Amino acid sequence: MKKDEPLSNEETETVNDEKQEESTEEDTVEIIDNDASEEAVSEDAQRIQELEAEVLEWKNRSLRTQADLDNVRKRAKDEKVKLEKYRAEKLLLGMMPALDNFERALKAEPEGEEAKSIYKGVEMVFNQLKEAAEAEGLQEMPTVGEMFDPHYHQAVMQVEEEGFESNQIVEELQKGYLLKDKVLRPAMVKVNA
Repeated sequence: MKKDEPLSNEETETVNDEKQEESTEEDTVEIIDNDASEEAVSEDAQRIQELEAEVLEWKNRSLRTQADLDNVRKRAKDEKVKLEKYRAEKLLLGMMPALDNFERALKAEPEGEEAKSIYKGVEMVFNQLKEAAEAEGLQEMPTVGEMFDPHYHQAVMQVEEEGFESNQIVEELQKGYLLKDKVLRPAMVKVNA
């Protein structure tokens, strides 16, 4: 066949059929390629979402762990401050009966020179113990004339006395003590009705 000669009908149909087959094959390949690339894109998008969710989960875990660690540090610091503040509590609780006994002993009136010198020695020891306890933060609770407060006082008797208001402390039966701002032992008191 020559280049310039016109094609016969048969030849034209054959050429058109060949072109159509090539075109159909290309379209099929293109459709297959498009489907494959869409699947790949879909799988990649899904994987990206999974990884983003995993990153978010790890980030949340990290933040929660950091918050827990901060809370542990704060509690440890608070406990350390509290231990330091009240470190002498057990010692002072053990000393209270001795302080009470010294006070009772000092209420007795000595007779004779020898008893007075013993009394003076007991008074000096009591004062030293009391000063040491006060240096650690021990304070006597004010009672007589104060209004009764169940956080600081233990009422063991109720009386009717002139010159006192209702619910006012009339007499102290046993001293109460505070360690800084904490009640170590409530005061036992008589309260006016």
